[in-house]
Amino acid sequence: MALPTFEVPTPTAMRRSMGRLTAGVCVVTADDAVSGSCGMTISSMTSISLDPAILLVSLTHGSRTTDAVDTAGRFAVSILSARQEAIARRFATRGGARFEGFDCDTGDNGLPLIKDALAQIECDVHSAHDIGDHRVFYGSVTNLRCREGTGLAFYSGRFGDFHDFGHDQVPWLF
Repeated sequence: MALPTFEVPTPTAMRRSMGRLTAGVCVVTADDAVSGSCGMTISSMTSISLDPAILLVSLTHGSRTTDAVDTAGRFAVSILSARQEAIARRFATRGGARFEGFDCDTGDNGLPLIKDALAQIECDVHSAHDIGDHRVFYGSVTNLRCREGTGLAFYSGRFGDFHDFGHDQVPWLF
C-alpha cells in the first residue's frame, strides 16, 4: 500500500499525525493564590533525566494551570490508570471547577494529586520555555510514589490500555 502524499503541517494535520503515537495520560496539577487548585489532562509528559530526576510537561498557553505553574514554581503529575478515563475526561474540559466535589490526595508540597493514580510525582520548576502554542516546563522531581497497574493510553482520539504480548521485560528502557 502506498503512503499518502505529504501535506503542509496545519494544526489539523499535526493532530492527526501525532495521534498515531500511543501516549500515556496524566493530569498535571498546580495551586497558587490567584487560581487556587487547578489541573489539566495531558499526554505530553516524558522523563528527561534519571539522575538528577527531571521530567518535561507541555502545557497550553493561557490555561489556568499553566499560569499557576508559572506563579507557584511547582507542579504535580498523576499518571492515570486504565480505570481513570472519567478523570481524564473531567480534567480535559476547558473551564469549570474541576476540583468541586472531587476528592484528591495531597502531596508533601500541598499540591493536589489524583487518588489511585499509578504514579504521583511532585516537581519544582527547573526551567520553562515558550515553544509555539505551548509552554514547556522542566520539573525537578522532589517526591514520587507509584503502584502496580495498567496505564491509561490515548491513541487517535480514543482512550484505551496497554496489552502485553507476553514478551520479556526490556530492562534497559527504564
